[in-house]
Amino acid sequence: MQITIIGTGNMARGSATRALSCRHTVRIIDRDPDKAAHLAAGLQENAAAADVQAAGSTNIGGADIVVLALSYQATRQAAAQYAAALSGKTLVDISNPVDLSTSDSLVVAPGTSAAEQIAAAAPEAHVVKAFNTTFAGTLIAGQAGGAPLDVFIASDDATAKRAVTDLATSGGLRPIDAGPLKRARELEGFQLLHMTLQQTLGTNWSSAIKILER
Repeated sequence: MQITIIGTGNMARGSATRALSCRHTVRIIDRDPDKAAHLAAGLQENAAAADVQAAGSTNIGGADIVVLALSYQATRQAAAQYAAALSGKTLVDISNPVDLSTSDSLVVAPGTSAAEQIAAAAPEAHVVKAFNTTFAGTLIAGQAGGAPLDVFIASDDATAKRAVTDLATSGGLRPIDAGPLKRARELEGFQLLHMTLQQTLGTNWSSAIKILER
């Protein structure tokens, strides 16, 4: 599959690393082309045979999956900006709408989620909430504590959900069907708790949320 990632931060690097680990094609888009080129070059250094390049927004048309690896506010802006190009595309929202001034609350109103707002901004895209409960370091590693990461996947579109499930599986992760897109409300709240526990537990952003079966 061709995975087009919008963004060049830590989660963009993590998403790209995981996709390249299973030999998917990766294209990087950023409003700063130099940042996209720098990330692509760094990824290429770590995987010489990888098919990864910086790209312009026109590359969205060739993507099987588009990942918005951006902060919540930037994700909303990108979804609106690229709405036409995203029509019919599987669009992955990995954001968490955390109040960055306090890091102890969500900035979306009760009864909605970042993912649902992204879906409203790009109404013809097939929005999937996924990877928002993983930290960048663990996503690069593909595991935490020796166990594969759980990836909770929520969407109203079965085909899009299956595509992201296949992406997670091919990257050595464990996909978990979290239900319709509205379950993103709980997933975003879950990750807020996970984030606030980093200082309490001293895990330094290396922990993971895991579902265990007896």
